[in-house]
Formats: sequence, structure tokens, C-alpha cells
Amino acid sequence: MHTYQPTTTLLRTWPQIGLRWMPTFLGFPIGGYIANLIVGRIDAVAPAVLGGAITGAILGLAQWLGMRRTGPPPTRWVVASAAGLAVGLAAGAAAVGYDTDTGALAVQGAVCGAAIGIGQAAVLHRHLGRVAWVWPALLAGLWALGWTTTASAGIDVESQYTVFGSSGALVVTAATSVLAIALASRPERGAR
Repeated sequence: MHTYQPTTTLLRTWPQIGLRWMPTFLGFPIGGYIANLIVGRIDAVAPAVLGGAITGAILGLAQWLGMRRTGPPPTRWVVASAAGLAVGLAAGAAAVGYDTDTGALAVQGAVCGAAIGIGQAAVLHRHLGRVAWVWPALLAGLWALGWTTTASAGIDVESQYTVFGSSGALVVTAATSVLAIALASRPERGAR
């Protein structure tokens, strides 16, 4: 008789998993800062693509570190995040004419979040099944909220950054902890 032994992952509580995810918020300001040093303002397509790729790669790495035992392979996650933000920022910033008022940033954020979400959902599908395709819509709303939060906090958004600041990043990271929880709550393969 085989006795089912829960994995360490399954023994963790949702709050513990969420707390482990929260440091991933640092990927937003670090990625944005490095992209700003290399690329500068996001005021045209080329800086948006390059800045988005840099920020997305750093954010993707930070997120992978937060879910590494239960999530997808690092290369796939980082590439999906980088490509998603490169495409999303280029499309979103251009769609609003590179404006930085709160409404424009919310639209830009929604486009970025949806693009990142599509790339990440393609990777997550293997781990979560069809429910992964909810991720782009969730990220679209959360990235719009992230920009709205940052703009409301008085950050100099007119500097045309690649991503919202720490205030928005904390909000988005707390809400996206549902991903870490969903991945950690999956039964281990072979444990069925």
C-alpha cells in the first residue's frame, strides 16, 4: 500500500506562499531603473521595445525566483515576460501618443499587462491548464491599477518610465500572489 506523502509545497499556507511572493515586487523598480539608465525616456517605439525587454526580463527573473520550486522553467518565463513587455510597451505607449496623464497611463498599463499576460499564459498553460488564459485579462486590469496608483502617489510619471513605481508594484504584486498560490496548490505529478 502506497501512503500519500504531501510535499513541502502543499504544507505551506496561502499567507506563507503570498509572503514568499511579495519580494518579487522589486523586479518592477529594479527593472525600470536599469531600463531608464540604458534607454532613457519611453518616447518612441525603439526605446519602448528595448526598455520593455529589459524591464520584462528583470521582472520575469524576480517572479521566477518567487515561484521557482513550483513554476515554469526560468528561461521560458523570463523570455515570455521580456517579449510581452517589449511588445506591450511599444503598442501601449504608442496608442496613447506617449502621454503620461493618469488616463493614458492606465490604458498603456492595460495594454502592457495584457501582452505580458498572453506571453506568460502560454507558459502557464502547461502547468495550470485552460485557467491560465484568465491571466492576460487579470494582468491588464492590474497593470492599469499599478499605473493609476503610481500616478496618484505623486511620482514623476512625466519622465516616461517603462513601468510604474514601487507603490503600484506593491499593489500589483500582492494581487498577483494568486499565481504563486495556484502553482503551489497543484498536486504533485505522480501523487494522484
